[in-house]
Amino acid sequence: MTQQVQARTIARTRGVERVINGQFVMDGAGVKINRVLTGPLQRRLDPFLMLDAFGSDKPGDYIAGFPEHPHRGFETVTYMLTGRMRHRDSAGNEGLVTNGGVQWMTAGRGVVHSEMPEQNEGLMEGFQLWLNLPARDKMNAPWYRDIPAEEVPRFTLGDGVTVQVIAGRTHGVDGAVQREHTLPLYLDLEIPAGAVHDQPIPAGHNAFVYVFRGEVVIEGKGVAQTRMAILDNAAGADGVRIKAGSASRVLVLAGRPLNEPIAQYGPFVMNTQAELHQAFDDFRAGRFA
Repeated sequence: MTQQVQARTIARTRGVERVINGQFVMDGAGVKINRVLTGPLQRRLDPFLMLDAFGSDKPGDYIAGFPEHPHRGFETVTYMLTGRMRHRDSAGNEGLVTNGGVQWMTAGRGVVHSEMPEQNEGLMEGFQLWLNLPARDKMNAPWYRDIPAEEVPRFTLGDGVTVQVIAGRTHGVDGAVQREHTLPLYLDLEIPAGAVHDQPIPAGHNAFVYVFRGEVVIEGKGVAQTRMAILDNAAGADGVRIKAGSASRVLVLAGRPLNEPIAQYGPFVMNTQAELHQAFDDFRAGRFA
């Protein structure tokens, strides 16, 4: 059920530092994706490591899925707009993410998992976000949660904007997941054509907006569909003002930076090269969950 919540007005909006087009790449066993947040942006958008957008109604683009592969040192958040994807991992977790659902996995000290489509026709569309873990938590035990669509808080504001709160807290509503150290805010906003939405964002958080339907304007800068706007960290800004040129749908993500070294090689994200070497040794020796 969608609840009604009162809109809030921000005093000063963040502007757009730059607009990112993303890179179309192949991942998994040959799945076509738009890699919007790439390695060179990890320091700027700390604690976020990667954002992939995938969407196709051609089974050949997604049917091979993502067979077994390892992770260590961060969290993966899969948000499925449309379609069915089965998760299985070496810690014994299994779940099916479907329309509007979320899978949140903390790899911690190491896990091997697969993400495979459970459909061979129709549209499959969604996102996968990689969220870094602080050094103190990188070797914690793996964790997993399946969040069906009905457990993702959803509310509508008086101007018709609908907000889904995947993580964090906004407008007095707690999201499906909270994280103490990085305090991630992960929102899916549906904004009617011509509407202007004021979205509060904590000071000091790195933040970006990804447009996956329509087009929006932020502080005079247009952001087209499939583009990501990195928001500036202007002093005194308490949020972002988003105006929809047409009926639009956007992701808003913000997080408190860890300000720690990032050492990454493929599916392992640690703080030092020595820790990366240990991750490979542990994986080869079968010491993951």
